[in-house]
Amino acid sequence: MLPHLMETFAEINDPRCAAKVEHNLLEILIMAICGVIAGAEGWEDIALYAQSKEVWLRRFLTLKHGIPSHDTFRRVFMLIDPTQFEQCFRQWIGQWLGTEQIGHVAIDGKTLRHSFDRKREQSPLHVVSAWASEHRLVLGQEAVARKSNEITAIPTLLTGLDLAGALVTIDAAGCQKAITQVILDQQAEYVLTLKGNQQHTLQAVETWFDEHAFAKGSSLKPVLDAFDEQHGRLTRRRVFVQTAPTELAVLAEWPGIQSILAVEAIRMEKPQGTVTAEKRYFLSSLPSANERQIAAIRQHWSIENSLHWVLDVTFQEDPSRVREPHARRNLALLRKIALNLIHQSGVSGSVRRQRKRAAWDDAFMAQLLR
Repeated sequence: MLPHLMETFAEINDPRCAAKVEHNLLEILIMAICGVIAGAEGWEDIALYAQSKEVWLRRFLTLKHGIPSHDTFRRVFMLIDPTQFEQCFRQWIGQWLGTEQIGHVAIDGKTLRHSFDRKREQSPLHVVSAWASEHRLVLGQEAVARKSNEITAIPTLLTGLDLAGALVTIDAAGCQKAITQVILDQQAEYVLTLKGNQQHTLQAVETWFDEHAFAKGSSLKPVLDAFDEQHGRLTRRRVFVQTAPTELAVLAEWPGIQSILAVEAIRMEKPQGTVTAEKRYFLSSLPSANERQIAAIRQHWSIENSLHWVLDVTFQEDPSRVREPHARRNLALLRKIALNLIHQSGVSGSVRRQRKRAAWDDAFMAQLLR
């Protein structure tokens, strides 16, 4: 893994003045990755980790001028072109996966809440990520200034990935006709959450299911009707799938659409006995008989539980005060590199536990890098 990592990221252009460079750019990147794996949350932490592990780091790094200061780490990541850094990241993941099928890919955005800067009139960074749920890998990220810009960021992210044969799920923000075409152009399929931002389509689909699935004596039967009891509540889920009805003219505007889905969740909270019901609707490019789309709707939430939640709670991404435009985006990618390496370790245990072990056990850190 380390040779592939070093080979791929060696392509990043060094933005520093060559006459003043003391520390190798690639070695700075490797030290930063190791530091973030080991629990570092900022440049001072990364420098402290490298200083503490200098003897071990010299086993595979030259460190001609010793360990860089935290100011050097900060300046370097302020200067590195984040777009090129992200391109190298996608290339590295592509080499890692090889010809293996990606399967399900969830697309969703996350705001780094404390990355704003009032002096610069800079809003918090919002990052849209692609998550391969079956591999538990981040495939790429695309940064935007605000959540409302996701519509422009998602196509850019998608076109930078090899998605042939994959099934892409996106929440309502990405439910756009242009985005469905981008997914199809990438030889992938889609299941998109349908909400109020597509009012006419939502009303048509909602009315159709009300008449054919949810009304008393309806002819359409659920393809899934299951109960589960978790987190102190009992939930009944019913999933209805229908080939895109020809009488819904509005559906003809959606490229590649083959079916529509409705998911009803009825929850009873214990011990209060409070009952709530929710219905969600989806557009799909898969035939109604294809069961991948049903599994993908549940799998989509793994991007929240296994990526965004972990970044916030374990990597402390939300509280991070790194605010320089390039640095905050590059540090967000360092966290994803670290998380990918941990998820692919094959070692049982939480991400938090593995980060602690990597900080204390050099052999385990080496295992993660391999």
